[in-house]
Amino acid sequence: MSTFQVYILAADRPFYEGPCESMIVPTLQGQYGILPHHSNMIGAVIPGMLTYKLPEAEQKVAAVSAGLVKVENNEVLVLVDSAERPEDIDANRAKRAADEAKEAILQKRSIQEYRSAQAHLTRAINRLRVKNSYSRK
Repeated sequence: MSTFQVYILAADRPFYEGPCESMIVPTLQGQYGILPHHSNMIGAVIPGMLTYKLPEAEQKVAAVSAGLVKVENNEVLVLVDSAERPEDIDANRAKRAADEAKEAILQKRSIQEYRSAQAHLTRAINRLRVKNSYSRK
């Protein structure tokens, strides 16, 4: 099968760089599929589950935060604040983070603090969703 080059970069480190057969990215418009020789595009990535198929390997998943995706000349660049493999997610820590974010939302402080708490809650829930869906397989 044909492949394309992919670069998944988190804010703190490269997550994956190499060949890829297919990719599904969470976007504002829903799950967006990318195959080799995809037309050029740029889109917003939302917190969710990113799936990607490596040559001669099983499908991989990652919990990603907000960012962007760019497809150009058979290369895909995914820039996100964070990307984590399910096996690297600490479910207890994610649950604590979700609880803390819910409490911060209830405090009704400034708009900035409220939005920050919402972002933390979204990330924690996404991490738990990815961890739980991966551990069932």
